[in-house]
Amino acid sequence: MTYAALKTLHILSMVLLFGTGLGSAFYKWMADRSNNVAHIAVTNRYVVLADWIFTTPTVIFQPVSGLWLAYLLDFPLTTPWIAVSLILFSLAAICWLPVVWLQIRMRDISAIAAAEVSPLPAIYWRMARWWFWLGVPAFISMVLVVTLMVSKNLLGAGS
Repeated sequence: MTYAALKTLHILSMVLLFGTGLGSAFYKWMADRSNNVAHIAVTNRYVVLADWIFTTPTVIFQPVSGLWLAYLLDFPLTTPWIAVSLILFSLAAICWLPVVWLQIRMRDISAIAAAEVSPLPAIYWRMARWWFWLGVPAFISMVLVVTLMVSKNLLGAGS
């Protein structure tokens, strides 16, 4: 694969990762605020599906393609913007893993509540708070990673 093709796929992958994460978070948060259990259940089902279809492959592809690009350019992993990006990406991943578990549990809990036409239990709302607060450092980390991807030339780091 050429450098240009790999860089393009790396950028598109980040756009997909960032966009899916932000979009899913927005729709889930808005559904939860509606307090409409049927709507929440459907939204949770699609948020989990989007994570499997879009987020998971990009979470895998991002570091692989980024390390491959660094290798092609002969950039050491100790290059400041690369090292910081890897740390921030790792932080986001550490936050994302429990979020995936929470989303699956909230999907199941909300599906049961919708089928029984009952309100969501307190555990759902505790999980929703954890889901939200784990998303904050993950989102900030990803914004910073994108910033480093774009501004690395300002740091004297080349392409």
